[in-house]
This record gives sequence, C-alpha cells and structure tokens, in this order.
Amino acid sequence: MRRIFQIYLTLFLIVFAFASAAAQAVDKLPSVELMNMNGEKVNVADYSSNGKITVFSFWATWCAPCKKELVNLAELYDEWKEAYDMEIVAVSTDDQRTAAKVKPYVDGQGWEFDVLLDVNEDLKRALNFQTVPYTLVKDQKGNIVFEHSGYVEGDEYELLEVIEKLYAAAEEGK
Repeated sequence: MRRIFQIYLTLFLIVFAFASAAAQAVDKLPSVELMNMNGEKVNVADYSSNGKITVFSFWATWCAPCKKELVNLAELYDEWKEAYDMEIVAVSTDDQRTAAKVKPYVDGQGWEFDVLLDVNEDLKRALNFQTVPYTLVKDQKGNIVFEHSGYVEGDEYELLEVIEKLYAAAEEGK
C-alpha cells in the first residue's frame, strides 16, 4: 500500500512540475538587449511592434541541425519576405568560447536576415527553452503563436503553413 502511495505521489509531482512549466510559457517577446553583427545593441522587444510576421531561429555554430535549418530558410527567405511581408531573425546562443566563430560563419553564408548574439543566454532563459535548434513565430501584433524544438528536413514547410495562415488572417482583417 505504501508503495502505491509513493507511485501516486511521484506521478502527481511530475504532472504538477509540467503544469508549472507550461504556466510559465511566454506569449510576448521579452525586453532583452542583444548584440547584432555590427556590435550594436538591439532590444528584442522592438520586433514586437514592427507589424511583421517574424521567425526567430535559435542556433549555435556547433549545432549541425541548426545550421541546416538556417541554410534552408535562407534559400526561401527572399520569396517568403516578398510574399508574406515577414522577416527572419537568427539568434546565436554561442557562449563566450564560440561566439567569435559566429560572424565569420554568417558572413560566409551571406544571410540577408538579422543575426543576433545571445552570448549570456538571457533571451533563451527569458523564453524558457533548453535546446537548439528552437524556432518561434511572432505574429503581426507581437504575440508568440508557434514554437518548435529540433529540426528535420522539411520542417520549414510546417513553418510556411503557420506564416501563410497568419498572413491570410491579417489580409482578411484589412
């Protein structure tokens, strides 16, 4: 009987822990300052008021799936930007040891979207996620409407579906 009670208690605590974590989900971009590739400070919350669909892709130079996702997004970016009035922001979570590799890598890729450095993981902590790649989508009103962890080839088309729905809803509301 005591063993059954311990099992139920353990299950209750696990469910409570997950419920608490879910309750802490962030629905708006936090006010966190990061550096861009030119060494200028950028407040992430400023993206909330730009009126555009914005895809944030969190990555690191040591993460192969992250880099593959960004390469695929870069190939689609011009088309998506024109068709859906959207933007992509790549946020590197490289720490002090590997942050020096970010700019040469980005320059070599020729990415045309913003790249920010979250060296101290301030934004990562504020958004409460653990691993990269991690992708989120902000709608035109600044609400975080989609989050996804990991990357497999083709995930960008799931992302496109979200973007298309947001764009269509905004066009309908005009």
